[in-house]
Amino acid sequence: MPHINVKMFPGRDDEKKKDLADKLLQCAQEALGCPAEALSVSVEDVAPEDWNRDVGEKIPEDKIYSGEMYKVK
Repeated sequence: MPHINVKMFPGRDDEKKKDLADKLLQCAQEALGCPAEALSVSVEDVAPEDWNRDVGEKIPEDKIYSGEMYKVK
């Protein structure tokens, strides 16, 4: 606890995902004052055709604290 779940379109290799996860863990550790062993990060690929249904429509706007939710057109 806490857990960070990143969802993105497919196409990035495991090395890039691991690098992102490591950097997010480091930032979360600093921002939240948690030890690294109390944090976890997962990265999920979501196909573009499933994005709006599986991601864009499931996360309420008031829960997006930075940036804007991407919507597939």
